[in-house]
Amino acid sequence: MSAATVPFRAGREGYASYRIPAVVRAHDGTLLAFCEGRADSAKDWGRIDIVLKRSPDGGRTWGPLQVAARHGAGLAGNPAPVVLDTGRILLVHVRSAASASEHRILRGEVGEADGRRVWVQHSDDDGRGWSAPREITGQVKHPGWRWYATTPGHALQLSTGRVVVPGNHTVPPTGTDLGDEAKYNGGHCLLSDDRGETWYLGYLDQNTHGHVNANETTAAELPDGRVYFNTRDASPSPGNRADAHSADGGRTLVRPFRPQAGLAGPVCQASLLHLGEPDVLLFSGPALPGGRGLMTVRASTDHGATWRDAHTVDGLPAAYSDLVRVDAHTVGLLYETGDLGAYERIAFLRLPVDRLVRPHGPAGRT
Repeated sequence: MSAATVPFRAGREGYASYRIPAVVRAHDGTLLAFCEGRADSAKDWGRIDIVLKRSPDGGRTWGPLQVAARHGAGLAGNPAPVVLDTGRILLVHVRSAASASEHRILRGEVGEADGRRVWVQHSDDDGRGWSAPREITGQVKHPGWRWYATTPGHALQLSTGRVVVPGNHTVPPTGTDLGDEAKYNGGHCLLSDDRGETWYLGYLDQNTHGHVNANETTAAELPDGRVYFNTRDASPSPGNRADAHSADGGRTLVRPFRPQAGLAGPVCQASLLHLGEPDVLLFSGPALPGGRGLMTVRASTDHGATWRDAHTVDGLPAAYSDLVRVDAHTVGLLYETGDLGAYERIAFLRLPVDRLVRPHGPAGRT
């Protein structure tokens, strides 16, 4: 197994910080690593662009930094790329004003025009160039929703051709609540049956009972056609993850999200990847329950019911991540990490498939 490469490092190439990774493999085999380039600080608001680097050799080396999406002095973020069967690459993402912090949005202090709005772009040349952005907010965001986010991480196209983009939102508060309480978080997905030309909302999973409240969500298609969703739980009980299945391509859930206590870790985003052959579902995320660290890939052979450690990267700080199938023998992991903090760099690690699917010792190390 080769050492990790570092496509993005904080303070380099014109940006103070890089966060929120997503990675896909284009039809020509090129890997596209996306993230948010945060111009002035590591904050979640301000001038933020979606940037990417391309790798023609499976993540061993990376080309120059490109800007895929920009919103002037405001935010273009939460990249949700997906490679279609036609070769076109869609980039679904959100935009907001530079001053629209999550705290202000949740408390209803930001007008709709400056709040979180949803856009899509595409590339027909394997990520070298990108179309002008097109807004789809009216198709996929309910009036009254305050916070709104796509994924983070890659989206997916199902075997039926449908595009599925996991998302999350918050609903308006009631009574004397302010709106930033965890119980107002809910989950949904964006669906397109015409390769991104038009969009509509799929399932809605929202409640205010404060037991399981879906937040950042990732998805994978299973061999039987069901879609498995796994989410960061904003109201964790027990644990910090929850999951659900859809039998109709994301339109509805078989049952609402339920706690998934088999995935220990902090409150943090995570990623899913189904290997196809063999029938193994992978999950990446930090495994340290008390903080963002100990990046670990876990594996399930029963479609997400139970999990085992497949590979622990190291004991360093770590946070958001995304998984990609590089080739028949390799999985790629794009993840936030650092020596003293989790947001110093975004690294890429090549992992052998056979070592991920083969059970190991108690620690799950390879």
